[in-house]
Amino acid sequence: MDILLIGGISSFMHLLVDKLAKEGHRVYVLTGEKKESYNFQKVFEKYHFEYDNVCIREVFESVRPDVSIFTGAYDTNFAWNDAQNTAVKFSSGLMNILFGYAAVNKGRFIYLSSDEVYQKSYAYDIEEEEAYTAYTQKGQALAIGEEMCINYQKILDADIVVLRLGHMYSIPGEPVEMDSICAKMCMAAIDTGEIVVNGQRRSSVIYASDAVEFIYKMVSTKRHDYNLYQISSPGPVPEIYMAQVIQKSLGGESKVKIVEENSGGDSGVVLSNKLFDDEFGIQIRHTPVKVLPELAKYLKKNVEKFSRLDESPRSFIERLKLKTKGLFVAAVPFVENLVLFIPFFMLNNRATGSQFFSHIDFYLLYVLLFAIVHGQQQAIFSSLLAVAGYCFRQMYNRTGFDVLLDYNTYIWIAQLMILGLVVGYMRDELRMVKEEDEHEIKYLSGQIDDISDINVSNVRVKEILSDQLVNQNDSFGKIYEITSRLDKYEPEEVIFYAAEVLSKLMGSKDVAIYMVANRSYARLFSATSAKARSLGNSINYQNMGIMYECMSERKVYINRDMDESYPLMANAIYSEDEMQLILMVWGIPWERMTLGQANLLTIIGYLIQNAVVRATRYMSALEEQRYIQGTNILEEEAFTSLVRAYLNAKAKNLTECTLVSIETGIMTKTRTSQELSPLVRQTDYLGELEDGKIYALLSNTSTSDAEFVRKRFIEKGFPCQIEEDIAV
Repeated sequence: MDILLIGGISSFMHLLVDKLAKEGHRVYVLTGEKKESYNFQKVFEKYHFEYDNVCIREVFESVRPDVSIFTGAYDTNFAWNDAQNTAVKFSSGLMNILFGYAAVNKGRFIYLSSDEVYQKSYAYDIEEEEAYTAYTQKGQALAIGEEMCINYQKILDADIVVLRLGHMYSIPGEPVEMDSICAKMCMAAIDTGEIVVNGQRRSSVIYASDAVEFIYKMVSTKRHDYNLYQISSPGPVPEIYMAQVIQKSLGGESKVKIVEENSGGDSGVVLSNKLFDDEFGIQIRHTPVKVLPELAKYLKKNVEKFSRLDESPRSFIERLKLKTKGLFVAAVPFVENLVLFIPFFMLNNRATGSQFFSHIDFYLLYVLLFAIVHGQQQAIFSSLLAVAGYCFRQMYNRTGFDVLLDYNTYIWIAQLMILGLVVGYMRDELRMVKEEDEHEIKYLSGQIDDISDINVSNVRVKEILSDQLVNQNDSFGKIYEITSRLDKYEPEEVIFYAAEVLSKLMGSKDVAIYMVANRSYARLFSATSAKARSLGNSINYQNMGIMYECMSERKVYINRDMDESYPLMANAIYSEDEMQLILMVWGIPWERMTLGQANLLTIIGYLIQNAVVRATRYMSALEEQRYIQGTNILEEEAFTSLVRAYLNAKAKNLTECTLVSIETGIMTKTRTSQELSPLVRQTDYLGELEDGKIYALLSNTSTSDAEFVRKRFIEKGFPCQIEEDIAV
């Protein structure tokens, strides 16, 4: 499936990506950031757009995801320090994301909420229908997000699901992820040596890895009965118990004190998971007693990164510096105005008695200069300075009362103010128009860049998909092309080269093929490495526990527990309801141990089976012609072909074999067969070569192991020797 993850970089997001990629899904990520800050390794394509960007719709139309997951309450793009602005940004971003989803109206949309929509104390487990009691802006924003998703589901009749997680915690990657109750308790113990808890409070904490498993159940299910589920641990955990676990992991009572403060009937918030458990099942693998010590030790090791002791309020001097800096920036134009007033005042005084410059109004030039450069505000200020300078100059020869009664003074002031205000107003208007044009140009340029990024991404995705369809190793055409090469080999060689084909298609250098000898044992027939031979030449496959159970049900065994006594993947090939071959594969990376790879192994097994069955039937049909009549000794031509096949496979490190020449004297072939047959295994062969001697071909037997068989022949009266350089 194509899955779109929407959220910022976090350890929780990494777990989601790893899980979805491991299960063989194609993962896309919408980061909610303007530019790339981290490179995901297992993501098919990344989109770097903020949630309020109009290109969100194009992202949905481009990806057309089968499942979209908005991390919501756990999205690190939202820092809830400034809760009011963040709440507005969160709601508007979710609305735009839902608009994008509605434009496509394809697949399932999952919104992740948290128990923060309930912020009162409850003496009972909270059901999904319980009314919201959030009083913080974050809790209210999450509750509004839930209502938006539920209403969209009703309006669009779309597959929209709200998953409400209870007290999820994880090992954080960044300080922004330190908002869980477990992380806060650990950090308090490390920073202050004291954990303050309410002895009556309980919490249904759930580790992020378990939460991801439950989210994937909702991703992979074909149908569900409800549109709102709560996910939490089966049993609530007392906070005092979590504090004791943390205390023990950090050195005990001598280093960490637990302060218990009971506040009435404060029982905490515990979400009921009955709906989800009844429909999908809940199994917790990571309990607080296992994870909290790891979390505490990790935070202690990285205390400088996660400690919040240095987040104290700024001192008076620091606050004064910040305010002074802002005041200085605002005062610069006024200081500039005052400084330039002085030379204009001097020029005006000198020009008053000059024959050439007496008609120049320097104050008017001064006001117009600041109106043009700084606008209306500075034009008013410069006009006031100019009026003051003019009146001061007039009082050189007249009294202030005469200046005030002179109508020329008021005409000059009106002229100065009108010109200054008009020019300043025009300048401000032009600046506003220019800024609006620049903003629109920037917006449209951003749109062009975003559309270009999406187009480049689409082209890259198209090329990748085209290459996968045409050239990928696990396409049906490629698989059939490789497996069909088995048809060119002789019947005796098919199983040897089947291991080589399996190794190439599965991308592993460690592959083994066992041939079933009876209902309990199987013999190693072909292997590509020493690792593939690690189980030995003979195995009792019925005693291999869950591996045998999977194969008996005709399923592919996947070694998810990484048990070294088993291969990483195994599959059995059947013929007429009888197990014939067992294919085993080692050396597969953990992320490739997926359902997709299991299906691939099944398909390869069926194609190999066709070639093996044909070869087996061909050899069975010619059995009478291959053996010397009345014996189990292969005649010369058949045995020569078999020995050549084994030696060629041995040269390619696909198997081990040893050829032993036996002196039978004048004994008849029938008697020789009767005497030698009990001395060899079912997987060994007796035959005759062109020199007329009888040979034993010991399959999957090294030269040192063949010594035991050679001694057995000698004890029965048959001189023999191991042939290492024989040519056939």
